[in-house]
Amino acid sequence: MGISGFEPSFLIGVDAIRRAHGSRLAALAGRRLTGFALVRFAEDGDWFADCPVVLDFDGIQVEVQHWKFDELSISWNTIDTAVTIAGWESSEFTPRWSHSDERLEPFVGHELREVTLLEWLPPEHDLAAGTVAVEFVFAGGCLRIVNGLDENSIEVGAAHLDFVRHGLGHRPVRGCR
Repeated sequence: MGISGFEPSFLIGVDAIRRAHGSRLAALAGRRLTGFALVRFAEDGDWFADCPVVLDFDGIQVEVQHWKFDELSISWNTIDTAVTIAGWESSEFTPRWSHSDERLEPFVGHELREVTLLEWLPPEHDLAAGTVAVEFVFAGGCLRIVNGLDENSIEVGAAHLDFVRHGLGHRPVRGCR
């Protein structure tokens, strides 16, 4: 994708993700969301949802990217969003880092209460069953980065009832309902 420093490591399933990243995600609680970055195309401003969503919590940067139908990469402090995205010279599109998004902006400056992993488990099995979303819970609401079936999708508000919540800390999971 031409993102300098970014080397995703994809995992499948809530248990693998919790083992690899659970304690670091849980440790974000109490920090403020101080910034974010998404890749948008310069030509039309459209979000390129195949690229990672970058969230900065007081200097700790978490980078979330969904891929295929069940893979999730979470990386830490690898992306410098000030560096130009390379390798697109022959394309008709020019990807650029953007720090503007109406879904994310309301959370900037707010303290993170908890992070949970959400597993999509609908009563009738579907193509997305078993995919894992990362939910960031703030006093004023929730922000989720979910698998949009081979790309990221951003959701705010209460999670769909077919998500099963998996806490990461020692306290009971509150989440947004």
